Amino acid sequence: MTVNITSKQMDITAAIRDHIEGRLKKLEKWQTQLINPHIVLSKEPQGFVADATISTPNGQLIASATHDDMYAAINEMTAKLERQLNKAQHKGEARRAESGVKELNLEPVEEEEE
Repeated sequence: MTVNITSKQMDITAAIRDHIEGRLKKLEKWQTQLINPHIVLSKEPQGFVADATISTPNGQLIASATHDDMYAAINEMTAKLERQLNKAQHKGEARRAESGVKELNLEPVEEEEE
């Protein structure tokens, strides 16, 4: 998987690249193809900002996180991506979709005549 990493006002070191790729490897357990992942790291007065845009066959995943520590911002961003993948994976198992009215097999109620 090729990861595009862009930075604003900072340099991308090998350690940062390895950390990002390692965190994105955890997303493979959902067995979804990650198409063209793009990560943007930037330094702002409030701290570090990590933005991610990843295409999948089911749609697009977008996450952003801000933290004083760059590695913590990357971890928060990947946690948000994991939650989005988990939600997409289990969407069909939602409580609403568990059983429809047609599947309940209700017996018709017979009224007594007086």
